[in-house]
Parts: sequence; structure tokens; C-alpha cells
Amino acid sequence: MWHDLGCPAIFLPSLSTPLFHLVFYRLVVGSLRVLLTFGARVRRVVFHEPPAGAFVLASNHVSHFDPPILSGWTRRKIDWIAMSRLFGTGWSNKAFHWLDVIPVDRGGDDRRPLREALRRLAGGSVIGVFPEGGIRDGERSMLSGAPVQEGAVMLAVRAGCPIVPVAILGSERLYNAKNWLPWRRARVYIGVGAAIAPPAGEPSRGAARERMRAELAAAMIRLKDDLVARCGLDDRDLPHSPQQRMSEP
Repeated sequence: MWHDLGCPAIFLPSLSTPLFHLVFYRLVVGSLRVLLTFGARVRRVVFHEPPAGAFVLASNHVSHFDPPILSGWTRRKIDWIAMSRLFGTGWSNKAFHWLDVIPVDRGGDDRRPLREALRRLAGGSVIGVFPEGGIRDGERSMLSGAPVQEGAVMLAVRAGCPIVPVAILGSERLYNAKNWLPWRRARVYIGVGAAIAPPAGEPSRGAARERMRAELAAAMIRLKDDLVARCGLDDRDLPHSPQQRMSEP
């Protein structure tokens, strides 16, 4: 039709192609990063450079702002694993799929999300996981020694790829509207730790998962301590509940 009208053909990538998904991801993440800079001053401390290939990014979870902050201040594209109920319907569902988010139903036994995550890791992607299973603060946070769920570890062992521990502090301050004032922007800190390789020589995958799980739990505490020391932080900067942050003067 365009040729019949004397107009040149215009190339538009299909909505299902990796190219479109990458362009959409960069557009959304870039826009969110610009928006978040109005409320946050983000400092990213890389204690160890992440590997160039596939890995599982495992982070603590203190607020709903964590995924866009971690995505916006990380060079690699992150394919997050998220609860399916967050996808909603209509355009929100399409947007999550275009962002390459992998939906998981915690109450079901569907193995497709696991297979999809393993497929992407085999292709060199970065898979983002919150091993706490939800937003956690205080003693419930794995930064304070709370138990680590095994999802991230299971993926790494099955895929034969490393886990990169990441600690984020202060993102829950964005729940307080006062911190979006230009002179009160919230301080947010991201620490990137050393990659943890799947242990070799274990007699079974179960034993390998348990060892790697213990290593990840210890690494997250060390990473938090290193971030506190490097940036001069104190208890006020450690994870607090959204309610506590919203009530701060």
C-alpha cells in the first residue's frame, strides 16, 4: 500500500522480536531512571565486576522501587522473575512481557518459568531474583541473616552459572513523599559483590544447592557490611519498613 502511494517502506520490528523487547526495555528503564533521579541520589559501589556471560542476580528486597533502580543503574539487561499476579491484564500484562519479565505462580507447580529462565541463561542472559520472596526489613531481611529461599540457587546450579549478590539500601525512603523534594532526595546505595560459582564435587544437586545457599547468605551479610563501611552508613540506612519511612519527618 505504501509503495502504491509512492511512500518508502518503513521497517517496524515485530512486537514479538528480541529487538523490540530490547528497545522497549531500554526506553522504559531509561525513562524510569530519569524519573527516579528526581527523588533519589543513587550510589553504586562495584566491589567486584560481574562476569560477562550469564548469571543470576540475587538481591535483597526493601521496596517496590528496587527493580527499576537496579535495572536503571546496571549496564546489563535484567530479566526479572516476578509473581504472576503483578502482571494484571491488558496493557500492563503486555508491558511486563515486552520487558521480558518471567511470571511465576508461587502456589502452583508449573515448571515453565523454570524452563524459560534456564533457556535464557543458556543464551547468556541475566536473570534477576529476590531470594527473600518479598519485601523484607529488619530481622526478616537476609542482610540481617534471615533465611534465603533457594530459587536463585536452584537456577544457578541447574544452569551451571554463577550468582552475583547485590545489596540495595535506602530505596524504601522513596515511600516518603518529602524525599521527592529537590533538596531532600533520598540516598540509595547499591553494592555489587563477588560472583559465587556453583560448587564442584558435590555428590548431588541438593548438596550443591545447600552449599551455594549458605555461601549466598554469608555473602549478602558481608556485602552489606562492606557497603556500610565504604559509604559511612549506620543503622538508619539499613532496611526499614515502608510504614516507618513514611512516618519519618
